[in-house]
Amino acid sequence: MTEKEVFEWLTEVEHPAREDRNIVELGIADEVVVDGNRVTVTLAFPKRPDPLKQYLTGAAKSAIYRHAPGGTEIEIKTVVREPKTQKKPNVNDLSLEGLTNVRHIIGIASGKGGVGKSTVAVNLAVALARLGYKVGLADADVYGPSVPIMTGTEDAEPLSEPAENGPEWILPVEKYGVKWMSVGYFAQPGQALIWRGPMACNALKQMILQVKWEVLDFLLIDMPPGTGDIHISLVNDIPMEGAVIVTTPQDVALADVEKGVNMFRNKNIAKPVFGLVENMAWFTPAELPENRYYLFGRDGGARMAEHFGIPLLGQIPIVQSIREDGDAGTPAALSSRPDGLAFVELAGRLAAAADGKTE
Repeated sequence: MTEKEVFEWLTEVEHPAREDRNIVELGIADEVVVDGNRVTVTLAFPKRPDPLKQYLTGAAKSAIYRHAPGGTEIEIKTVVREPKTQKKPNVNDLSLEGLTNVRHIIGIASGKGGVGKSTVAVNLAVALARLGYKVGLADADVYGPSVPIMTGTEDAEPLSEPAENGPEWILPVEKYGVKWMSVGYFAQPGQALIWRGPMACNALKQMILQVKWEVLDFLLIDMPPGTGDIHISLVNDIPMEGAVIVTTPQDVALADVEKGVNMFRNKNIAKPVFGLVENMAWFTPAELPENRYYLFGRDGGARMAEHFGIPLLGQIPIVQSIREDGDAGTPAALSSRPDGLAFVELAGRLAAAADGKTE
């Protein structure tokens, strides 16, 4: 337990009367001292009365209690002086400078959760790297970041370096020839990110705009499922070139695909959909590699792609090794098995579509 960690915990305490800004941003969390199993926090309040002083004091203690090890002694002190606002990166100060040398920015989206969108995104990034492209992936699923586990980078702690103007740069984690960035690198294991829409959107912008990506052929953005305010913020603030929709083959998924396609085709967004990826297209047991069992129906993705007038970029089978590799942090696309080659084929088709080529 460090002072820095305690300050991070205190960012969960928002001042209800100050535009949802937290007590760290406002400078109210003035000092933190950690001495063994004892934490002392000093909150600074101005001379003029703050009717929420008692509430904020209790909320600060509760925030620390939620995260601190058992048996931790917590003391909250208050002092009277004008808070000195702690200088924090302002998302409004972030520019597109970090994306200057990125050729293609492509969102990986789905109309609903549970279709394997993040699995496809991670393996697609690795497959593009296998083809010789310079690749990065931003994990924009701020409520359920899974990229650290899927890439075996849970213990990574991204470094930072000063910037000439504006907030400091965050350096992405590099592994398997891909540059990775995820909010999961900044959260404690098992920590639930209880963020309102604006907070999640701001965190997302930092995960993309404040990162020093340098030269990339592809920056993939693993978007949250659905079509909410995070998606709108993303397409409005990030120069995303287009999107790939991930689905499963059953007919009931048609409505969810339609939501995803229509979001990008909305006149206020107007981003092209490069194509559809049919995940869980069939089941192939390891002992019978030539057999295919269509658990969720056959060629549903092809029918959906035809229905919406978009290409079917690839069909990814259900193979036990994909799940095992994801849990082990070694993406299936690293292998030369049929499942790995399916992702490589998908990567080639996406690269051709992004470059305006046809196969």
